Amino acid sequence: MARYRGLTLRVLGKRGAVMGPGKAELVEHIGQTGSISAAARAMRMSYRRAWQLVESLNGSFGAPVVSTATGGKRGGGARVTPFGERLVRRFRSMEKKASQAIAADLRRFAARLRARETKR
Repeated sequence: MARYRGLTLRVLGKRGAVMGPGKAELVEHIGQTGSISAAARAMRMSYRRAWQLVESLNGSFGAPVVSTATGGKRGGGARVTPFGERLVRRFRSMEKKASQAIAADLRRFAARLRARETKR
């Protein structure tokens, strides 16, 4: 029996996705851990890839999403800016609204998938 997972929302800019579920999750993990490397580990992602996504996020918007501090006594770290917190909240709200708006369509779509897979 096939199951649908729902809607995946990506906000596209001129050069590709500026925000999607993976970037939102990364920002949320950075907010929880205060660390890009810890966030990357939590997502089973390389540190390099996490850094690339943070740089992409910071370069895509008019204000930084994540701010970083290098080394020192406390070992540096990262924090989500107030702008970044608002951005992720808004993105999650958009995901929820979009999913609710097409929930009935998704159920009908999934019913068709199940019916077709049963005939095989």
